[in-house]
Amino acid sequence: MRMDRRDFLRLAGMSAVVASLGRTGLAASEKGEQTKMAHVLPPLPYAYDALEPYYDAETVRLHHDIHHAAYVKGLNDAEAQVAAMLKSGDFAGAKAACKALAFHGSGDILHSIFWTNMKPGGGGLPSGALLQAMDGAFGNYDAFKGLFLAATNAVEGSGWGILACRKMDSALVVLQAEKHENLTQWGVAPILVLDVWEHAYYLKYQNKRPDWTKTFMEHLVNWDDVARRLAAAKA
Repeated sequence: MRMDRRDFLRLAGMSAVVASLGRTGLAASEKGEQTKMAHVLPPLPYAYDALEPYYDAETVRLHHDIHHAAYVKGLNDAEAQVAAMLKSGDFAGAKAACKALAFHGSGDILHSIFWTNMKPGGGGLPSGALLQAMDGAFGNYDAFKGLFLAATNAVEGSGWGILACRKMDSALVVLQAEKHENLTQWGVAPILVLDVWEHAYYLKYQNKRPDWTKTFMEHLVNWDDVARRLAAAKA
């Protein structure tokens, strides 16, 4: 399953253009009109090797520069297809475009959260309002951790484990996502996401998904970021 160095450099080079772009925004055209800029790959908040030994630099580089970049490109392509249909009035490709928007858009969103959900020296226990919310929703932190790991490990095929704040009642819920977009609830704000697509962990953990998810919770998770996301979701 390991790539040789030549293949890795070739793929990394293919993603360089995507990685050099910046986040969604608006730019002024020569006529003074505002046009939408492309979605771009967000930079990592740490060096590739910063999460060693728990998350290896080669996986982080491939995961971010190749896989996440592909979802950003797919989202841009899907939005370009929608724009073309709106201009032409020919909506024959609407089904495929909407499917691509859901898949690639969700892939970009979840990966953008995933990178900030980790930090060097992470893990341990949450505290403050986050811990209180977990106690209220799940009984205690250990019960939450047990449910979150069980749900994540049981994702069928490729997908994610997600802790989300459901805005309609401010409840914390543990969900699975198959691929990136299936099995969610409308109106939830993901605050903790754990990637269990094989590309997220296979180089180091092979087929031992539970080893990867346990390591994530005990050594990588950035509870400060999760707490900030919870506060923002409830604001």
